[in-house]
Amino acid sequence: MSILRFLRYEWPYLFLYGGGLFLTVAVVYAESPAAISWTGFLYLLMLHGLLLAAFVAFRYGQALKAIRLLGEEDHEPMSMEAEAYGEVLEAREREHILELNEMQEKQREYHDFIVSWFHEIKTPISVLRLMQQTEVDKAGLEQELSRIEHYVDQALYYAKLDSFSQDYRIVPCELEPLVKEIVKARATAFISRRIRLQLDVGGLTVQSDPKWLRFIVDQLVSNSLKYTSAGGTVRITGHSASDEKQLILRDSGIGIDPEDLPRIFNRGFTGANGRSFSQSTGMGLYLAQELSVKLGHYLTCSSVPGEHTEMRIHFPKNSDRYLDTLRSGKDGGRGGTDKALSSKGSSASLVGRR
Repeated sequence: MSILRFLRYEWPYLFLYGGGLFLTVAVVYAESPAAISWTGFLYLLMLHGLLLAAFVAFRYGQALKAIRLLGEEDHEPMSMEAEAYGEVLEAREREHILELNEMQEKQREYHDFIVSWFHEIKTPISVLRLMQQTEVDKAGLEQELSRIEHYVDQALYYAKLDSFSQDYRIVPCELEPLVKEIVKARATAFISRRIRLQLDVGGLTVQSDPKWLRFIVDQLVSNSLKYTSAGGTVRITGHSASDEKQLILRDSGIGIDPEDLPRIFNRGFTGANGRSFSQSTGMGLYLAQELSVKLGHYLTCSSVPGEHTEMRIHFPKNSDRYLDTLRSGKDGGRGGTDKALSSKGSSASLVGRR
């Protein structure tokens, strides 16, 4: 740092000092102009000049020392301002490290999902190639095409999750036509596996985005079909209360182990059922819950292993404390969600599904 640049930086101190000196001389001269000689006056100015030079030299030395210390990692702050500024920088550094770790974790999870998705998509493609070499089974062909479409949709919605705010439109949605459309698309799976469907949604209308809500409901129906044995039952009903509306999906499937229930909405979690069914990626219900919360809804689940699993989509009519807790859990990790789960009660304390 040059001395001229330093003086320009310190000009407020120099101005204050010069102004004080001018006022001092003016007052002394005004009170007793004859009492002070030119020799004394020059001596006074010289003393003030030396004092100013010493102050400037001290401050310049401090500035040079501070510049040299900037290259060192650990050093004591030279002033209270420097200490406070250092604390602010450390706090910002910690925030940036957390953000960087979160971004890296998302990248790893996205990579794991894509790898898993490639493996899953290869299965129906292989089946389709076998069908080319044999007599074509139209029902089987439609099922495999539906599986491919489902996996593609899942990857697409996962990619759009972070840009959700740019692609949604909240309108009144009639649940019954929406559910019937989803069931119709999966009619082949219901028929081929002789799974009975009981549908009683009623005339419920909710505020949501039809496209995103269709994906959420389709994911729940897909899970019910995947984990319900041939000859089982899937029941879809609607419920309206004073504070919310609900869409309820109950199947007679294999159920969920109690130890898996608190984590079924964690990204990539498959649990005991996922280890038994190689087609599980652990992403479907994570996406369904994330999208539900963004839309102002949320999912809960109750299950008895070997008997049934019941999923509920909650559509709060006004503000909902549980939904607020789920949203705040995004900043604090999955622990915030788990705390919300335990506060909701045993029958609906488990957010998610295998």
